[in-house]
Amino acid sequence: MSSYQKELEKYRDIDEDEILRTLSPEELEQLDCELQEMDPENMLLPAGLRQRDQTKKSPTGPLDRDALLQYLEQQALEVKERDDLVPFTGEKKGKPYIQPKREIPAQEQITLEPELEEALANATDAEMCDIAAILGMYTLMSNKQYYDAICSGEICNTEGISSVVQPDKYKPVPDEPPNPTNIEEILKSVRNNDKELEEVNLNNIQDIPIPMLTELCEAMKTNTYVRSFSLVATRSGDPIANAVADMLRENRSLQSLNIESNFISSTGLMAVLKAVRENATLTELRVDNQRQWPGDAVEMEMATVLEQCPSIVRFGYHFTQQGPRARAAQAMTRNNEL
Repeated sequence: MSSYQKELEKYRDIDEDEILRTLSPEELEQLDCELQEMDPENMLLPAGLRQRDQTKKSPTGPLDRDALLQYLEQQALEVKERDDLVPFTGEKKGKPYIQPKREIPAQEQITLEPELEEALANATDAEMCDIAAILGMYTLMSNKQYYDAICSGEICNTEGISSVVQPDKYKPVPDEPPNPTNIEEILKSVRNNDKELEEVNLNNIQDIPIPMLTELCEAMKTNTYVRSFSLVATRSGDPIANAVADMLRENRSLQSLNIESNFISSTGLMAVLKAVRENATLTELRVDNQRQWPGDAVEMEMATVLEQCPSIVRFGYHFTQQGPRARAAQAMTRNNEL
């Protein structure tokens, strides 16, 4: 054996348990710290797994977030601002840049007839822009100016050729105004079976309590005048879908139902589709754009419902599978023909 192997032979019969029993608590703690597997290069790990804990300070108490924020704000107010090394006086230094005029070489100079020279010298920016468009110099103007000059029979560009560096100005589109529907009044009218109320539109009202929507669906069971019921973007979930399904089983006057852009899962959609089979007056149903994709089984159920319910002539949903999409298209064509 080599000398190195002979040196290792004396460690072969060492009793590790005996050594561990003789270690002090401080030595055991140091050994545990050395044996921890750390990955200092992995920035995705928290700090406790990238370096060893070397702090011995005990916690002073529970975390008080308000007190900590107040302390940090007080510390920030007490720190003095650093004085500028050079005070700002507003004085401008240096000379402004003036682009030198480029002299056109003699071989590049173009001489036109006096009439043309006079016409070009007196032309306005709008006329120069149209001339450049006619000559095909589209790089001197924006796309909107170029196509306006080509398609229009008269001069319509008033911005000039220099507007190529400016973006096209478009009219701002105002935001859609909030839904002014009073939910309490609508609920009262539905309960009283008001004959003047034919449409219930609660679109984009996201703070409607779930019990109030449930009461509204419950009141719709006996209503005979409402023809359209829309709950688009009301953050409705499966409880509201189940209430809508119960309403469809008893209501015999509703013709249009729209529950798009909500949080209804496949279970809630399946309950609504099963209730549609028992309703013979519904002609329009829209269930697209839910929080999650309902799945293949729900899409197949949609196609089956359209095949078995000839009264539905408008259906709002974007199919992702070719099979139910083809079946639904064929069923909708047949329903509209009938």
